[in-house]
Amino acid sequence: MTPQPALDIADDSEDLADRAAIWLATRVALAPARIAICLSGGATPKRVYEMLGGEDLRARVDWRKVHLFWGDERFVPKDHEDSNFRMAWEAMIRHVPIPDGQIHPIPTDAGSPEAAAALYDQTLRSFYGADTLDPRRPLFDVTLLGLGADGHIASLFPGSPVLDERKAWAVPVIGAKPEPRITLTYPALESSGTILFLVSGAQKREALAGARASDPALPASRLAASGMIRIIADRDATEKTRSP
Repeated sequence: MTPQPALDIADDSEDLADRAAIWLATRVALAPARIAICLSGGATPKRVYEMLGGEDLRARVDWRKVHLFWGDERFVPKDHEDSNFRMAWEAMIRHVPIPDGQIHPIPTDAGSPEAAAALYDQTLRSFYGADTLDPRRPLFDVTLLGLGADGHIASLFPGSPVLDERKAWAVPVIGAKPEPRITLTYPALESSGTILFLVSGAQKREALAGARASDPALPASRLAASGMIRIIADRDATEKTRSP
């Protein structure tokens, strides 16, 4: 992780979600044209999506600008209870007027995790309009990331061989968890105007402190973003990371 990214400390998980949702709504409002947002799974982002899809915020967002992508996905059907797509759909997408063609889920209806990853890699390159990422022109405007207690981001887990992948933008992840997954790689995740970490809970304290200290054992620490990194974390997650 880039040394000492901007840290915003929220009172609790609800305050965290509120700050993140308002920040995202503002980013969309300020975007001159299309804005590409890479979504994260997890309980904390879910509450952010619920707020964006709620009555107070959804009318403040010009959804015609928005393109949605996913940082990782379990290789399960889109209607499966463990699907990151399903979570975002139920929490936000079905409640807002975003054009269908601007929703870009990972194609878990492909025949295998390898096929799904290859297809999503093609989707990303087609959207970007090139096969090589230019640091001056990010793939995403905003990338949302959670942080696992083991320091993982997306489905980039400690000790996984995909941590060293630098050519593909999306790859299958087999064996790290009981179910196969598809994840974006570091080059794709790093190609973002802003990376926004959402970190909640005491169980994340050690991982957050380690990531901010650039602990090389943590996948989050290996993120070398060319843009800005922001962290919104609640007090439970930051108790041991604040300066005296």
